[in-house]
Amino acid sequence: MPGLLTEITEVATALGASGAPDLDTALERPPSGLVNVAGSVIEALRQAHLDTAFQKDFAGAWENGRAFFESDDGLRGRVPLTIEWKGPHRAPGYDNLPVDLRIDHVYLVSCKYQSRILANSSPANLFHRRLVERTVESVGSSWYETVVPDHYSAFYSAVRNELGETQLPEEPRELTDAHKHVIRESCSRAWPEALREPWNELSFAIAKESARRWNLNIDTPARREEMLWRLLRLGPAPYFVLGASANEPMRLRIGTPWDWKQHFTLEDFTVEAIPGGQPIVAWSSLVSQRSDGRLRKVEGHVEVRWAHGRFSTVEAKVYLDTPHAFVPGYFAIDPKDQVEPPPVIDDDEPYGQLALWSFLDGDDETDPGSQPY
Repeated sequence: MPGLLTEITEVATALGASGAPDLDTALERPPSGLVNVAGSVIEALRQAHLDTAFQKDFAGAWENGRAFFESDDGLRGRVPLTIEWKGPHRAPGYDNLPVDLRIDHVYLVSCKYQSRILANSSPANLFHRRLVERTVESVGSSWYETVVPDHYSAFYSAVRNELGETQLPEEPRELTDAHKHVIRESCSRAWPEALREPWNELSFAIAKESARRWNLNIDTPARREEMLWRLLRLGPAPYFVLGASANEPMRLRIGTPWDWKQHFTLEDFTVEAIPGGQPIVAWSSLVSQRSDGRLRKVEGHVEVRWAHGRFSTVEAKVYLDTPHAFVPGYFAIDPKDQVEPPPVIDDDEPYGQLALWSFLDGDDETDPGSQPY
């Protein structure tokens, strides 16, 4: 079920796009075309609207919806007949588009607030199947064990020696929930000193092998270009992202691969393992603008990590390290909000995510977003 903050940002965005004169009126008398929003949700939002802690969230979401209502790329001031909220509904199949609202059966809207997460996939779906389809992995399988079995076994042995061999089974596949609880309680925030170097070795080995497998499966220019489109969530239909980065509203139209091909050319796409506190695979693309040949970089990374605590299932969480406003194929719905990225001076030197976010937000803070959409 969505949390209260998610309900605020998504439903208040919908109300802003409804044509209602103000948020108070929209909450008091919700538009008749608002679909899938239960009365209990509206009542919870009315109560939350009285809480000053949510004042900024309501205001930002309402203004985003209102901007879409007025935008030439959006509703152009036309009151919509229906606004459908996805809410707790789960798509029956593999939903490639991160849609939260559907307006008049045509306009698809993603509400994205302070998050740089592009996708949350299984490692095999990303590194082997290139996000073409979502396939459920077999129960009990572990990406870590699959890609670097010797490193994984050695690390588990080190954990078992550190915590006491009598507390844990001989093989990691034999771990029960109770065993995993023992590990997490003993190593709640950081690995003990004796396990840090073994973990670092395992972590980098996982990242290197994941990157190697990914590279094997994007072995042609066409596959690399398609991979970039899928990472950036470009789909067969355009959709809109209404939300916020750390300090600025985010109001974008996300183009299709067809739109992308008309404006841009992919010059290079690379992936590589980088050392970190967990297995990380960085990805980077160099793109040229067809209009003037100007080069642009889009960068991100994948965290190949345990999803629900140590020795749980493994997920591949894809992050965008380039500000959304600089991404080729992401267009501001208001032309005056369109910004030009800083020039690429040296093809071998990445922008660096801190410099990019500072350039956009005007300070030294990184984007704090950590919630998937």
